[in-house]
Amino acid sequence: MTAGAAVAALLAIGNLISYVAGAKIAGKHPAAGGIVVFSGLMLACAIGMWRLWYGAVLAFMALLAIIVTLFSLLFIEASNALGFLVPPVVIAGAGYLFYKLVRALGRIQMPKYPGR
Repeated sequence: MTAGAAVAALLAIGNLISYVAGAKIAGKHPAAGGIVVFSGLMLACAIGMWRLWYGAVLAFMALLAIIVTLFSLLFIEASNALGFLVPPVVIAGAGYLFYKLVRALGRIQMPKYPGR
């Protein structure tokens, strides 16, 4: 659980630092709104996982599944050496973290609704 929270926090902070440093995607600067929303979502997931909130872990696992799917599609369209090296590394790392979070999610008890 701690590793997942650390990864989420590093993604959020790294994304903000990259934007402030002037990183470009496909030759263009990304929109500030998307950067802020993604970074806020990652920080919320990091805090939630640190506090062992069921919903935060589940949301982060959903984001990991989306990341694996997107990088699988990028791997299919790879046209250079970097395109063949980066996606498998990201897919393997995100898949491994997803696998570990499944076990942690099973240990966190889902909150009970009042009256049950």
